[in-house]
Amino acid sequence: MARFRTWVGIALAGALSVSLAACSSTGGKRAEDARKAAAAEGRAAVNTPRWTFAMITHSGDGDTFWDIVQKGAEQAAVKDNINFLYSHDDEAQQQAQLVDAAVDKKVDGIIVTLAKPDAMKDAVARARKAGIPVITVNSGSEESKAFGALTHIGQDETIAGEAVGDELNKRGKKKALCVLHEQGNVGHEQRCDGVGKTFRGTLRKLYVNGTNMPDVQSAIEAKLQADRSIDSVVTLGAPFADTAVKARTDAGSKAEIDTFDLNPKVAAALKDGSLGFAVDQQPYLQGYEAVDLLWLYKYNDDVLGGGKPVLTGPQIVTRDQAAELAEYTERGTR
Repeated sequence: MARFRTWVGIALAGALSVSLAACSSTGGKRAEDARKAAAAEGRAAVNTPRWTFAMITHSGDGDTFWDIVQKGAEQAAVKDNINFLYSHDDEAQQQAQLVDAAVDKKVDGIIVTLAKPDAMKDAVARARKAGIPVITVNSGSEESKAFGALTHIGQDETIAGEAVGDELNKRGKKKALCVLHEQGNVGHEQRCDGVGKTFRGTLRKLYVNGTNMPDVQSAIEAKLQADRSIDSVVTLGAPFADTAVKARTDAGSKAEIDTFDLNPKVAAALKDGSLGFAVDQQPYLQGYEAVDLLWLYKYNDDVLGGGKPVLTGPQIVTRDQAAELAEYTERGTR
């Protein structure tokens, strides 16, 4: 009888072992398949509360750069089960009012740009007073901590400008024109000033009205016609690079056109040699990480950066990398 019980026990243990192995194998596959299906259908990857986050930027209408930021934020919001609200205005006072509106809605977190920090300071303070965590993104890295934000995500604009100056030196450039398309934007000033810090040649600034592309083109063309010694033009946004190329052609200039930021046109122009190089600050990453870090703070009280900005750039992109990045620019994530 004892021997019989022993053999029965062995048989049952063996059967159970096979059964568990089968469950582990098929169950794991089912779980992985379910995860992939959920991701494909845009379902959340977490079961945390459906918090509401608002992103308010200084974008003007039709700026493709901010489309990429928004896309990154929206995809992170899906993953993190976040109700995501996006609004923008290139007028600082209007942007501040949009922040106030988000505070009135009692959102659970705010992501905001500080292109014109003086106009945004009080609005951010009201959000913090209401107990709403704030993350700054893209612009305002120097003011972010003082304003009480958890962290800042973006590139350091001065460092990015310095990288441009170094690249111009490598290319043997002697006289550069830095085109600022939004007066009062501290980030734009920092970019051009950064170029001036490392560029061994002569740097001139040109202020233009970025909301009027024909005027932008005319202003650049006039400068290139008046000063044939300008051998490089640096634009501060991808949409302005193509305009600068047209201005160069009409002016009969041989100046190299370089730019901050990427889009499909910039990638194509790098590939065909119309542009010299671009500075990528990875806007998709800025939007994605801003939402993700707010979620981490709400869920686990996590903060990244240690009091310093979380840098997403700069990355100098040349003709050699253009083909590699074309796929990502076409789908709107670079």
